[in-house]
Amino acid sequence: ELWISLEEHQDALELIMSKYRKQMLQLLQGRKGEDAEPVLKVHRANSLEIESQIDRIYEMGEVMRKAIQVDDDQFFKVQEKLAQLELENKELRELLSISKESLEVRREDLPD
Repeated sequence: ELWISLEEHQDALELIMSKYRKQMLQLLQGRKGEDAEPVLKVHRANSLEIESQIDRIYEMGEVMRKAIQVDDDQFFKVQEKLAQLELENKELRELLSISKESLEVRREDLPD
């Protein structure tokens, strides 16, 4: 009788455990979709933030390129102006030199 009672008890436990496993499996499968949703939301939010930062970096790069272009243009204008001023300075020095020579020649020609 004890033996039969033990077997019945084991059968009952196996039935209870199988139903428990089945319910846990269903519960976990149902939760997997629910558990994945917050992770996907966070992933989407991070992706959007990264895209936003990439766009900002791209815009900053464009601004920097424009600034470099303006800087280069300004540099070339300054270089051109400097070259013009150096040429003008050279010509003025030549005129000054000619003028001094002319004055010296006049002084030599004048009687004391």
